[in-house]
Amino acid sequence: MNGPNGPNGTAWAERAEQLRGLARLLGRNVRQDLVRPVLNRSAPTADMREPPWRVRKSVVTLLVLLGAAALILNGNQYAFAFHLGLPVGIVLAAGQSFALVWALWEPVPAWWLSTATMLAGALTATALHGDVTAGLVSLGEPGWTAVTILLQSGVLLLLALRLRPRVAMEALGLSLFAGLLAGLYRSPDESSSIGAAVLTFSVAVLVGSSLRGLRAARTELVAQEELTAEERARRTVLEERSRIARELHDVVAHHMSVISIQAQVAPHLVEDPPQELRETLDGIRQNAVEALTELRRVLGVLRAEDPLADGVDEAPQPTLARLPDLLENVRGAGLTVDVTVTGKERPLAPGVELSAYRIIQEAVSNAMRHAPDAAVAITLDYRPAALGVTVANEPPRSPAPPSPGARHGLLGMRERAAMLGGELTAGPTPQGGYQVTALLPLAAPAAPAATALRPLSEDRS
Repeated sequence: MNGPNGPNGTAWAERAEQLRGLARLLGRNVRQDLVRPVLNRSAPTADMREPPWRVRKSVVTLLVLLGAAALILNGNQYAFAFHLGLPVGIVLAAGQSFALVWALWEPVPAWWLSTATMLAGALTATALHGDVTAGLVSLGEPGWTAVTILLQSGVLLLLALRLRPRVAMEALGLSLFAGLLAGLYRSPDESSSIGAAVLTFSVAVLVGSSLRGLRAARTELVAQEELTAEERARRTVLEERSRIARELHDVVAHHMSVISIQAQVAPHLVEDPPQELRETLDGIRQNAVEALTELRRVLGVLRAEDPLADGVDEAPQPTLARLPDLLENVRGAGLTVDVTVTGKERPLAPGVELSAYRIIQEAVSNAMRHAPDAAVAITLDYRPAALGVTVANEPPRSPAPPSPGARHGLLGMRERAAMLGGELTAGPTPQGGYQVTALLPLAAPAAPAATALRPLSEDRS
């Protein structure tokens, strides 16, 4: 049964409905992409996710020169070959040339202007003036000449560079449709240039979309590299804080052990101590023991995050008393190191001495990597309320070989200084060397100091 209600009729109805749905979809997309940006000037004409677009003066100059040349050729052809007169010819040619330059900033309105001007030229040249003589540069019907095709291709190229491929394909299809309309007005003895237009327009859209894709990929790559560098720096800071926490475990555990032992021994130092005193000291001892237990748990978590740390934290943490051993090893490697101590040298809090030792160790290691043949001067300034540490190296006598590594040594030194509420500065000296200066307060800060991630370019380690 092949009637309207038969299987074939139902299939044709379904296909027709699908075609109508496709036509509605295309119409909606065209209105959204090509019509709405012109009617609503506040609406953006470019994709919000498009790469940054910068108009260079050299490009503007080039397009202005091309537009001026096209204006002369097109104006001459419209005015004399198509018998439209000089005023009308100049207006039509100027519209198409202006559209080429305007497309740098407003691709959609410029494309509409170029297309409308082409159709207007075809209509007025042939429909209103049927006697048309082909000019020197006329390779097709009026309004659809070689110059016009090239100008339209330039506008399509700029549009494809700015907008997503869907919009460029819509503009391409409508441009070819406009070419078919222009061909309706040509005389029968004139050759059609629609074939050349299809090829030229398609190449322009393909090249523009490809360049836009490359620009988008490059922009995304740069953003990803910046994000990766930021995450790497953040991860380095967290790893350094974890290492500092593991190192300070022995210092804190020692103090808590002393508190526990003193609280246990204190009642025996007093004859007939009051019951309240015994209970208070027992409470202090119990809290110290519980704090030690929690410290061991925290240390276990930190070691679980870094398996390489197992066994490292068992050794006593270094203090400034071990600085001569460090410098002896460095001198044995061929580095010249001088140490100067100012102020009254005295034992400091273990955390301060540990941080000072690690800062000197990292700064000397940096000098060995980047200036292995330069002398290094270390200054320890014992002040009443702070310890000053300065490590400076002379300019290298010869270029140092490239040094592999994460290049985040300064981040760790800054974390150690900030942990104590101090500050650290680092940078090249006027003589061409490099200097690291840290000021470490001897009193504990009132609140943990917040440290900001420094730019990676500052770090030479």
